[in-house]
Amino acid sequence: MFQSTLSRTTLATLISGVLLAGAAHAAPAAKRATGGDVLPFKATEKLLPNGLKVIVVPTGFPNLVSVHIPVQTGSRNEVEPGKSGFAHFFEHMMFRGTPTYPPEKYQEVITKAGARQNAYTSDDLTNYYTTFAKQDLETVLKVEADRFQHLSYPVEAFKTESRAVLGEYNKNSANPMSKLFEVQRDAAYTTHTYKHTTMGFLKDIEDMPNQYDYSKVFFDRWYRPEKTTIIIAGDVEPAKAIAMVEKYWAGWKRGTFKSNVPVEPAPRGAQYRHVAWQTPTLPLVTVAYRAPSFVAQQKEQAALSMALSLSFGRTSPLYKRLVQDEQKVDQLFDFTPNRVDPTLATIGARVKNPADAVMVRDAILQTVAKLRDEPVSAQELEAAKSAQKYGLIRSLDNTEAIASTLASYVHFERSYGTLNGYYRAIDNLTPADLQAAARKYLVDDSMVVTTLSHDALPKGIEQLPKLASFAPQAASAKFDVLVQKSALPQIRFKLLFAAGSAHDPKGKEGLAALTAAMVASSGSRERKIDEVTKALFPMAGSLAEQTDKEMTTFTGTIHKDNWDQFLGIAMPLLTDPGFREEDFRRLKDAQRNALVLDLKDNNEEEFGKERLQTNVFAGTGYGHPVLGTVAGIDSITLDDVKAFYAKAYTRGAVKVGISGDVSDAMTASLKAQLARLPEGAGLPATSVPKGRMPNGLEVEIVEKNTRATAISFGLPLEVTRTHPDFAALWLAKTWLGEHRSSSAHLYQRIREERGMNYGDYAYIEAFPRGMFQFFPNPNLGRKAQLFEVWIRPVAP
Repeated sequence: MFQSTLSRTTLATLISGVLLAGAAHAAPAAKRATGGDVLPFKATEKLLPNGLKVIVVPTGFPNLVSVHIPVQTGSRNEVEPGKSGFAHFFEHMMFRGTPTYPPEKYQEVITKAGARQNAYTSDDLTNYYTTFAKQDLETVLKVEADRFQHLSYPVEAFKTESRAVLGEYNKNSANPMSKLFEVQRDAAYTTHTYKHTTMGFLKDIEDMPNQYDYSKVFFDRWYRPEKTTIIIAGDVEPAKAIAMVEKYWAGWKRGTFKSNVPVEPAPRGAQYRHVAWQTPTLPLVTVAYRAPSFVAQQKEQAALSMALSLSFGRTSPLYKRLVQDEQKVDQLFDFTPNRVDPTLATIGARVKNPADAVMVRDAILQTVAKLRDEPVSAQELEAAKSAQKYGLIRSLDNTEAIASTLASYVHFERSYGTLNGYYRAIDNLTPADLQAAARKYLVDDSMVVTTLSHDALPKGIEQLPKLASFAPQAASAKFDVLVQKSALPQIRFKLLFAAGSAHDPKGKEGLAALTAAMVASSGSRERKIDEVTKALFPMAGSLAEQTDKEMTTFTGTIHKDNWDQFLGIAMPLLTDPGFREEDFRRLKDAQRNALVLDLKDNNEEEFGKERLQTNVFAGTGYGHPVLGTVAGIDSITLDDVKAFYAKAYTRGAVKVGISGDVSDAMTASLKAQLARLPEGAGLPATSVPKGRMPNGLEVEIVEKNTRATAISFGLPLEVTRTHPDFAALWLAKTWLGEHRSSSAHLYQRIREERGMNYGDYAYIEAFPRGMFQFFPNPNLGRKAQLFEVWIRPVAP
């Protein structure tokens, strides 16, 4: 006896398909196919007088024909209480034969034709399909017409098959994913028939052997021509194929039954359900929301599906973070099915460690909140459209695949054009459409969180946070922002934190500089640094750090046309840094090399200036280079960096400046990004370092095998910019030895008149890296300074 052994697609298999679809949605593409229909075939459609719809599609593939017969009956149509599961049950019973073709004879015909045959049931349809050699088309249409019009089975066969359905339920219920979705749907719906899965409620399945009489009623109601479409695809002549259908199917009588599927009321608030699994398995965490019904000509369902695919598919930052980088989960998926009525859009993850369940749930919710608050980039959306369209076209590589794809869309309107219309809607999606769909449907009241685990999950998993708790609190966060508007389209902003090398803990000298480097040069949690660099390259954007004694500054620069995209890539470096071990090792080595090789071994002039600072401010926070010390750098751990970051880079510690052709919206979006920083006032203020006055002339000679002998000398200076004598002393310094000034006194006397060296300059404020620059960088404010003279290399 023939049974459709492959027809009951498990939810686990379904999710695997969803994962592949997510990959197709989000994959980048250089050029998108635009315009025209996604289906290139010339279809012939005919509506028979009895309501049967026929669609014939010559595919160009030789010799084979595939017949698909989608019927508009699924578990959605099971409206009577106690009668769930019958749509799926009839997928089984349709192979139980007729008086003309009992099961054995029917199977003999199919086997003789060498046909591949099966069926499946979903929420909205049941589809029967057969693929065979083209010369057997009339035979297949004949036997199919017979079973659709004259299905007959004895009560014994009915009871046997109903017990088989119970066995199938038991099989599926042993799959954790299947059981989770059963519980999820039961929690999400109170009224609509989507409350139960295609299998039906267990109590109804157990009672099914007693429902023989009702089975006849169900078949009589739903297996009618006005609810059925015949798709004939392959090596076929449309006129002849339609004539065959008319010959065998025209006598099928139209039905009269009308069903009112109950409308689901508005969501009643966020729901949480947990499935305690009896055997060892990895935990599952899913978050679902009420999603719109499928209407080919409307954007909402396509927009929501696309938005979730971009946010949770294989190319999404969250997938990269949770699956690839942190390896907290081994599956992350999204699923927004096409359904006749409002359905559920699900985001799910299989978690490796039960202790991470709350973190994974919150990472999903945080991504949902971001999807509501920030539009996706136009570039990402265009790439996703391209991948989805090309992915579909790629799948249409044989006759059966073409017919199968058609069946999954034709059943909505019984029209060949449904799929083309849907992809036209996708073509017209904008970032605003995706954000609008997210804001409308991804809301707290419709959220259903479902978990499954064998081991206990962390406390708090049952307490569902509001999406607003994951959104940046820009309105309440106060920032000191200086806006300098100009006509320049290049936007530049600076973020200044009172966190410099003077804050380095004893024994961890270099921590402030290494932390800043880790922020600017180690990527965000979602993107590694190579991905950040690649993304910023075409827009010539950058985010660079500068650390000094008292402060660290991050400078971002970007053309205004790329502002939103830049913020989405660059600001997470600061607000959500990656802090990866491999980046830490790389940057720690680079900082040590910069101290030992670039400064101490290979730059006598800058090294001399640093030694002067160290000798004058020994014992204070200014008593070591900003880069740190060898011992200090060697002792720093990644945990040290994380702890310093958490204390130093807070909302209360940042001062902001922005310049260029800046709009109010730009300033607001920058504030919104900064609102993602941790709360806090920042590091405590440092004391004013007191420089050591020399007792007479003190000389330190650093012997090196080099022709470049540089001299730096000076003494501590109480005069800073707040001192009343600062302006006068600045003028005196300018006369004596302005940096790079050939008219200053020292330069004229030592170089010009005596020809002793390269240059001679004087300073009352620190000028690090002066040998490379004409002007000092901004944001080098210090609480204590030196009067310093720099004699550039003289002959030994």
